[in-house]
Amino acid sequence: MNTLKPIIECILNPFLSEVVEAPSFANIDRIKEVEIFHKSLPGYQVTPLLKLGGLAARLGIHTLMIKDESQRFELKAFKVLGASYAIAKEIKQRLGLENEEITFEAISSQGEALKSLTFVTATDGNHGRAVAWSTKQFGCNAVVFMPRGTSKFRLEAIQSYGAQAAITDLNYDETVIFAAQQAKKNNWILLQDTSWEEYKTVPKHIMQGYFSLVSEFEHQTMMWPTHVLVQAGVGSFAAAIFSYFLASPKPTPKLILVEPAGAACFFNSIEIGDGKPHLTKELNTIMAGLSCGQPSILAWEIIKLYCDAFVICQDQIAMKGVRLLANPVGGDAIVISGESGAVPVGLIDEICSNQEHIAVKERLKFDSTSKILICSTEGDTDPKVYNQILEREEG
Repeated sequence: MNTLKPIIECILNPFLSEVVEAPSFANIDRIKEVEIFHKSLPGYQVTPLLKLGGLAARLGIHTLMIKDESQRFELKAFKVLGASYAIAKEIKQRLGLENEEITFEAISSQGEALKSLTFVTATDGNHGRAVAWSTKQFGCNAVVFMPRGTSKFRLEAIQSYGAQAAITDLNYDETVIFAAQQAKKNNWILLQDTSWEEYKTVPKHIMQGYFSLVSEFEHQTMMWPTHVLVQAGVGSFAAAIFSYFLASPKPTPKLILVEPAGAACFFNSIEIGDGKPHLTKELNTIMAGLSCGQPSILAWEIIKLYCDAFVICQDQIAMKGVRLLANPVGGDAIVISGESGAVPVGLIDEICSNQEHIAVKERLKFDSTSKILICSTEGDTDPKVYNQILEREEG
């Protein structure tokens, strides 16, 4: 029997809390500290906030705002915001620098002591590249393990920053376990962007590092979104962005989680209905940065209570998003966005332009008053895949 899977599925959150309360780690002091730290990094620049007026008009929404992370340092992805801050926090703690402010200058001045520190991580690509770049800036060492199927380009991009890197024969979640084992065995510092019961401090610092993306947004526009769509792999980025908006005194936007249908660990866990995170074993998506089967515990606790809706989509939606941003309408700016970065744009376009999804559109309250904020989380971090998508005809 041939059963076609829906292109898009959407469920409202049955666990949604009536009381809006930001996590304790999301507060004004921490947001300010993170902002000051990132501004101290060599080559720091605010990434563009673009308003796609032509596409918004075509789709019948008020505004579509996109934070373009393809221009984050030379790394073409947002991940460095979390990795750099978490590494700085670890260095500060391990070298006994409690009285030092957390800036690049204060930490990098430790010289020889930094060379004794080795950070290890598992990655689908962008996080590992961010760890490699950050450790190079500080003068530490990095070891990076990558899941099977990782492209040679992504491997070599990490190695180009002086890190030891290797592709395993394991999937992403298994590679995370392997990296944690290697950290224990070799007395390395595990710098993972997912969390579990015994491992929360570093992932929390990584999440705090992501706050800078939204604080930049606030400085760039007076417009406040009615909707925020955020992609999820393990969920750390989404939970961090949601936490920032929860901590704001301004009205909380509708918070929407976006996942690939082939790696929908949050959607699947919510659908099971017992309020617990569940492992999705079979991962099948071109969205490499979102191909994760186990929700981060820290992220789960936030997303389960405060995410309004969970949306999953097939890979063709991500490919549509890549092409839409590369071939803009009505004078909109061109945005170079990889498949994990472009999926929210493809999703919004599909929901608003295809009558088959009218129920989803109504559920998410997309209409002429909607001011939607999304983040293109990566540029063409794998140029071969990016160009293949552009060359492929719309399916």
